[in-house]
Amino acid sequence: MNKLIKRFFATDAQSWSLLVSRFALGVVILPHGMQKALGMFGGYGFEATLGFFQSMGMPLLLGVLVILAEFVGAIGVILGAGSRFMASSIFLTLGGAMFLGGHMEHGFFMNWFGNQAGEGIEYFLLVLGLAAALMIGGGGKFSVDAQIAKRLK
Repeated sequence: MNKLIKRFFATDAQSWSLLVSRFALGVVILPHGMQKALGMFGGYGFEATLGFFQSMGMPLLLGVLVILAEFVGAIGVILGAGSRFMASSIFLTLGGAMFLGGHMEHGFFMNWFGNQAGEGIEYFLLVLGLAAALMIGGGGKFSVDAQIAKRLK
């Protein structure tokens, strides 16, 4: 069990690229989580977002997990705290949105000019790539994970 915990927190504590990946992913996802959890940036807040998800047929528990992935997961990624788990939750959430949220049918590109019926998968691929890098490499430089790994040695 101790070996598993060490592996969970293990990271290259000198990796600037993992730090940059953490910040890029977290800063992009956090406002979406704040919309859903807190009603900020034009969002509807926790209860209304859950209501919307349920109106689409999403189970309550799954709706709660989506909100937590985008809000708590993004904060965890920024801090580098449980980076692999937090990045995995974002990966699964945004991967699910890409495949199940109707984005595939709109092609590759985002709807930059408003002439498509919806958003394509471009944004999702970037998010999935950043999340995958963190799932593989961990939190990197200046991460909570690196500090924990250092103490576990």
